[in-house]
Amino acid sequence: MEAIAKMKNIPLSARKMRFVIDSVRGKSVDEALAILKFSKREASEMVEKLLLSAVANWENKLDMMYNADEYELYVKEIFSDEAGMLKRFRPAPHGRAHRIRKRMNHLTVVLDNKVEIETEVEEVIDNENIEE
Repeated sequence: MEAIAKMKNIPLSARKMRFVIDSVRGKSVDEALAILKFSKREASEMVEKLLLSAVANWENKLDMMYNADEYELYVKEIFSDEAGMLKRFRPAPHGRAHRIRKRMNHLTVVLDNKVEIETEVEEVIDNENIEE
């Protein structure tokens, strides 16, 4: 069962964020958190926070009946898209102005489990979604 978490308008360029997320793509959640904890890049704190949020979403989707550690969660997908851009001007010599672009990005994490969940739980969750 998949769980998704999104963080929008992160004040960091998508290119810098991709250096960090490429290191955790396809890894188990525990391994990814260990990599992010010891990474010195600024983006690693934000990715770590979002990864923990995705784990909480996965547990909440199952009504807290199952612990994430037992089902071997892994990072199925993680990607960074460019968001809006703040445009500023900085004074330059001879009365000119240079443009400064402050880039932002949107980050999305999709987790999935390797160990199968009992079908009864999935049927109950599907029935609740249909009734709403």
